[in-house]
Amino acid sequence: MSAEATAAAGRELHRSWFLRVMGLLIVVAWITLWLWAGSPYGRYLDHGDWTQIGLAGAICAALPAGEVLLPALLYVAGWVLMLTAMMLPTTLPLLEIYRRLVRRRTDKALLLGLVISGYLLAWVGFALAAHGLDLALYAAVSQSPWLIFNGWAIGAAVLALAGVFQFSRLKYACLDKCRLPLGFVMEHWGHGDARRQALRLGLRHGLFCVGCCWALMLLMFVVGTGSVGWMLALGAAMAVEKNHAWGRKLSQPLGLLLLCAATVVIADNTLL
Repeated sequence: MSAEATAAAGRELHRSWFLRVMGLLIVVAWITLWLWAGSPYGRYLDHGDWTQIGLAGAICAALPAGEVLLPALLYVAGWVLMLTAMMLPTTLPLLEIYRRLVRRRTDKALLLGLVISGYLLAWVGFALAAHGLDLALYAAVSQSPWLIFNGWAIGAAVLALAGVFQFSRLKYACLDKCRLPLGFVMEHWGHGDARRQALRLGLRHGLFCVGCCWALMLLMFVVGTGSVGWMLALGAAMAVEKNHAWGRKLSQPLGLLLLCAATVVIADNTLL
């Protein structure tokens, strides 16, 4: 076998092992979510009052600042699992390109880990902001007799917002960045501290991904953050949008579907 053929075989082996490891990580995340959601502790995946639920309530009462600390840790853990399961598949093309770029470095595993960490960090920031908004909405609902009896209006508003966003320029600008992983890596990788650049690369890619998909992820607060079926459906839609040649054509039909769903919710609760 020639030197070129040997090198090509080695690159293919490394590539297959990388994709297998990433695939295993994604599968483990989905299985963990499924088991968690089906267990007696499945309520911990939702954004309710953990301080009153079984074991979590006892720990919250026992630990200093437990009523704040434990719910925050559970919330972040649940979101990181969801993001690993739903969003990591959408960024595999960029990770594979970056892996090839740094494959000869002795710290390549660390650099890949930093890219993934930066990516997840952007999404955790979104999750915390969304959770804060969710808490504010709960407070508003508790102060509004109309919203107490018409909570469907919030769900319809989120569906309509997600539908309208599918037609926005911001959606397509961020989507184009996500769909060109090679150009994105070349743009944000250069000379300097490699570790800092790796973390920054993942963070910037995550921010564009948030910009592209935040409205769809807000739907998790409508259908339930513990619904594994809806996670699969939304994750598949976002993966197709970002990774397939015809994925860009999915955005507008999906937006129309969401607007129709919002209309149905409104009609069902106002006309009957």
